[in-house]
Amino acid sequence: MNETVSLDELGLNKKIKDEFEEKYKGFFLGRVSVEYKNSYKVLTQNGEVMSRISGKLDYEASLKSDYPAVGDWVALDRENDSNGDAIIHGILTRKSVFSRKTAGKTSDEQIVATNVDTLFICMALNNDYNISRLERYISLAWESGANPVVILTKADLCDDVSMKVFEVEQVALGIDVLVVSAISKEGINDILAYIKPKETIAFIGSSGIGKSTLINTLLGDEKQKVNEIRKDEKGRHTTTYRELIKLPSGGIVIDTPGMREIQIFSADIDTSFNDIEEIAKSCHFTDCKHESEPKCAVKQAIKEGRITEQRLRSYKKLKKELEYFEDKKVLNAKQLEKKKIIQMTGSLDGMKKAKNR
Repeated sequence: MNETVSLDELGLNKKIKDEFEEKYKGFFLGRVSVEYKNSYKVLTQNGEVMSRISGKLDYEASLKSDYPAVGDWVALDRENDSNGDAIIHGILTRKSVFSRKTAGKTSDEQIVATNVDTLFICMALNNDYNISRLERYISLAWESGANPVVILTKADLCDDVSMKVFEVEQVALGIDVLVVSAISKEGINDILAYIKPKETIAFIGSSGIGKSTLINTLLGDEKQKVNEIRKDEKGRHTTTYRELIKLPSGGIVIDTPGMREIQIFSADIDTSFNDIEEIAKSCHFTDCKHESEPKCAVKQAIKEGRITEQRLRSYKKLKKELEYFEDKKVLNAKQLEKKKIIQMTGSLDGMKKAKNR
């Protein structure tokens, strides 16, 4: 796409303009639409431009989250595609960030999408249905700063939609729950009601649950490649990279690859498990672990059927996981600080001398 585009239509607002004018005089503004391994596709008022980060930005980046991500507003040295890649010199302040822990043993943050207004958490009503995983997504969504909405897809493949909607509503506290079917077009108008000019929505969820099919419906074409459903009813995962796309309705959508695992890097468990947090205030002991303590209000709530034992298990598991990674992040921060001091002083001995001054 090389045609000109209005940055206002891509979500540009006064706050971004003011920050850009204050910090990046002489540069050009754009929004990252696709992130590749070492380069980025950026939308500017003159069209798309391939870009890469400056050496200074690369040197100063300590974590993966310090690099541009899809949805970011960035400052470029130019806004056209002549003479090779444009250079990104800065990332403007993000108003929302949906992220997860990177796969594997490292405790780094992987940003999925930024500057999102509404986050559609998608879960299929067939074999993909998993309440515990949904609770995990919800915790990450509240932490992101975006407004979460749950979309239950493939309603045409489910025989007990009402029961599953009821189960989802018990954990999606304060969140709208929509039921859709790309086949029958059920619920599509409900999704459209959330799409507003200049606002950004993002679809997240597991592989093969119909995100790309929904986006095609919103786009009115087959832009996002979709493969046929497998015999086990789990659709085929087709999106391979995150992409920002302007919708005909005037909104902006970010499509994301299906996530085979969703590990927590940072999460708002207090909000997503507000029911347990509120009940726990009535426990006899302020440090109650909701196990064998007497007069435990949470255990009593389980007996009365107000919450489930599984809900409490999910709460404890996510709390424990978050505490573990918070400790890891503190350790990593100390290691990064040490590494930077060594780089500046030239050696470990130099670091010791610097501390003793």
